[in-house]
Amino acid sequence: MLQPRIETLQEKKLIGRHLTMSFNDNKTGELWRSFMPHRSAITNAVSTDLYSMQLYTSDFFKQFNPHTTFEKWAAVEVEGFDSIQEGMEPFTLTGGLYAVFLHRGSSTDNSTFQYIFSTWLPNSEYLLDDRPHFELLGAKYKNSDTDSEEEIWIPIRLKD
Repeated sequence: MLQPRIETLQEKKLIGRHLTMSFNDNKTGELWRSFMPHRSAITNAVSTDLYSMQLYTSDFFKQFNPHTTFEKWAAVEVEGFDSIQEGMEPFTLTGGLYAVFLHRGSSTDNSTFQYIFSTWLPNSEYLLDDRPHFELLGAKYKNSDTDSEEEIWIPIRLKD
């Protein structure tokens, strides 16, 4: 099955928007509809890649409940926080160890996430770390298209 690459991420500066939501009350579409029309106003973007980032509480996955809220961001990486457009917010993504999985298929297909959390992670030498999770949406990302590709970045640390 899917084998991730293990990567040490350097700190990144992001600018974007965020909403609080749950898996049961998913507002991802609303978030991206509010972000995308203003994306071109971000003049110091490092690339055209988009970050779909989730900030979970430290106990979010210990007692998973689809009604528990988390913060979701739509963002781009920037060179710095010198110019932040109105309606946008800065976020510093701290560096650290990540397991990076390539997901092929529709963004609504959760099979890769199910594999990561139910099979790969419990059988790996890693534990989930308490840092942001994100999907990197590059040139091959096509949202709900079955030919879409994205990278899923899961924060990890070695087991003690």
